[in-house]
Amino acid sequence: MVMAAAGAHRPGPLKQQNKAHKGGKHSGSSQRRAGGRVPVKAQPRRRLRDLNRVDRRHQALQLRRQRKEAVLAEKRSLGSRDGPPHLVAVVLLHSRAAAHDSLRLLQSQDSAVVRADEGGAGGFALLCPRLKQRWRFVTAQAGDLHAVLDLAKVADSLLFILDPVDGWDSAGEHCLSCLFAQGLPSYALAVPGGTDLPPKKRIDARKKLSKSIEKRFPEAKLFPLNTEQESSLLLRHLSSQKQRHLAFRDRRAHLLARAAEFVPSQDSDLVGTLKVSGFVRGQTLNVNSLVHIVGHGDFQLSQVDAPPDPLSLNPRVVKGQKKSQDMEVQDDAGNGADEMEEDVKVLMKADPSKQESLQSEVVPDPMEGEQTWPTEEELQEAEDSLKANRRVVKVPKGTSKYQAAWIVDDGEEGSEKDDDDDEDDDMDDDLMEEAVSQEGESSEEEAGEEESETMTVSECLRDDQYDEKMEEDEQMLERYKQERMDEMFPDEVDTPRDVPARVRFQKYRGLKSFRTSPWDPKENLPRDYARIFQFQDFSRTRKNLFRQIEKDETEGASVGWYVTLHVCNVPVSVMESFKDGKPLVLFSLLPHEQKMSVLNFLVRRHPGNSEPVRAKEELIFHCGFRRFRASPLFSQHTSADKHKLERFLRPDAALVVTVYAPITFPPASVLLFKQRSNGMHDLIATGSLLSVDPDRIVIKRLVLSGHPFKIFTKMAVVRYMFFNREDVMWFKPVELRTKWGRRGHIKEPLGTHGHMKCHFDGQLKSQDTVLLNLYKRVFPKWTYDPHVPEPVPWVRSESALPEQEVEME
Repeated sequence: MVMAAAGAHRPGPLKQQNKAHKGGKHSGSSQRRAGGRVPVKAQPRRRLRDLNRVDRRHQALQLRRQRKEAVLAEKRSLGSRDGPPHLVAVVLLHSRAAAHDSLRLLQSQDSAVVRADEGGAGGFALLCPRLKQRWRFVTAQAGDLHAVLDLAKVADSLLFILDPVDGWDSAGEHCLSCLFAQGLPSYALAVPGGTDLPPKKRIDARKKLSKSIEKRFPEAKLFPLNTEQESSLLLRHLSSQKQRHLAFRDRRAHLLARAAEFVPSQDSDLVGTLKVSGFVRGQTLNVNSLVHIVGHGDFQLSQVDAPPDPLSLNPRVVKGQKKSQDMEVQDDAGNGADEMEEDVKVLMKADPSKQESLQSEVVPDPMEGEQTWPTEEELQEAEDSLKANRRVVKVPKGTSKYQAAWIVDDGEEGSEKDDDDDEDDDMDDDLMEEAVSQEGESSEEEAGEEESETMTVSECLRDDQYDEKMEEDEQMLERYKQERMDEMFPDEVDTPRDVPARVRFQKYRGLKSFRTSPWDPKENLPRDYARIFQFQDFSRTRKNLFRQIEKDETEGASVGWYVTLHVCNVPVSVMESFKDGKPLVLFSLLPHEQKMSVLNFLVRRHPGNSEPVRAKEELIFHCGFRRFRASPLFSQHTSADKHKLERFLRPDAALVVTVYAPITFPPASVLLFKQRSNGMHDLIATGSLLSVDPDRIVIKRLVLSGHPFKIFTKMAVVRYMFFNREDVMWFKPVELRTKWGRRGHIKEPLGTHGHMKCHFDGQLKSQDTVLLNLYKRVFPKWTYDPHVPEPVPWVRSESALPEQEVEME
């Protein structure tokens, strides 16, 4: 034993040393590294035993069967006796598309009953008792973009009417772009006409049309619509195809008005109660929740009635509007308004204690920050300071002390004016280029005014329309130049000569690192932030709301019921638009969706539009079921806690658009339009709602540039960044960088004209540029306007300047 111990082997210095095993960052690794036994997790009783292979197969089979039964039940309920009628919106994609002939063919079904809708829209209902199906067809007016988008929000299916030769024109292409961006429900493509062509040309035209629609509608089938048999095939396809879901409408109760009646209030004829009748879709409708009339605003409900179903497949017995009982009504084939009111049954009335409020903004209290009343010592100090600041001013006889306080000397007036101008410059969030060029523009305008007063122009030389067009082209060219300048020299500005840089940029700060340096999201908030609502945890609130919707805990009118909603305090303009043929669409709001907050949208530039769009320009938003106008901010979409402001809407990257707007729970699509001078709405960007977050920090960056004057090993003299010694000392703590990747800092100023000695981490090149970054948090302007003007029919713009023609001076 002693000999064995003495001859034991010892490893030499070249022995291989293996790395110890790393447990990783997964669950339980910290306990294992700490040593000891890991506590057993408490598992539910149903998971204590693992399923064997046969049980797993049976479980998968049951889940698959449940999903299939749910899809079949949804398909059977749509358009049946118990569900709402199958709503089909007819959309014309070409100016030559024959809509009247197509609708006449659909109405000529065997054993089908046709009933016309109220209002000027020209829709109709089609009842087929033999097929146990009922449809409702509505048609949007040609060129009415808002009507098409509103109908697509609530329609179960879209029926596109194509031209047999061209398919769709430029207006139809614009309409399709908007529909795809908003969210497309189930659809079918119908091609009426084409019988006047020779048989050979008819086959060639059909092949050409099928090839052209493959890009927009892959694997879509074209349905000719020339005979009654073809219309029957189209109806069968509409009723049997799989329904595509739109998330923003599936979680909210919505309704397309079939009939409406306006009852003026006692105080005014301009405001009253609107009685809207239609079929409930989506979710259960609660009388205590708010409703949003698309294009008109948010309103409260007073009660919900249950009139007899005018589109019943069996009109003698109508299924009761309450689940526990049925009621018998008379056969009302004409279903006039007077006959309907005889059997109207009140389903529910609003409870003031449970009803949602229409308050959309917080009313800030200006005295909220006051702590206590000032003490006597503080009052005495204030009086002493007033006595010390008194000045002697020559005033006319009989002038009181109050009047004398308003009389100022000439020098004091000028200094106050300068202070006000500086404050205005600092409060203004417009771009630096505009601020610098303001004086030049004003002087040119003054010169122009003087010339116009002295010149006389003959009447034959005037052409106002041509001059306006030329002015628009010049403005567009200037915007293209500014966009190219911002792309070539991002965020670079010229240091002003007339104002000290420490005064002009006093609200900006330097950051050691844009990514890692801290920035308090509650610091220096604007006054508008006192008017908005903010969630403690927005995602948790959203999950709880959607969980309640899935459990179907809401009491009210169920899906498929024909109800009459009494909407309070509605302007008479809503009824007038319904009589003019506009669709009247109502959406039930989820809790908090009437309140204002800061919304962030993730959008991407639409490829069909290349005009430059600057930040803070007024745009038109179509967000889910809402329409409004606002002037947004653009910022980069990153995973960091700070996001850099973008001055233009970039064509090559997704950007985040920030704006004050009513709260909407995602998912929701968003479309951004820009209104032309002639009233057309151009689609410029599409995307979705990202978040509702007032704490999202948007940082505006300014870059001051200078040039190396004398270059040494690691030192350099830089000029043209500042123009006085005090500015150099003020910005001395901020780090410098160059376009070629060098970093450095300011050592000391040289002279009194802004030259400065700088130290870098390497030798500069003579063609390098020294940069200094400054940052400031920016907030959107409160420019929310729920009124959106109706667009004129869209026509492709031919006056847009291509980017290649823009030359930089």
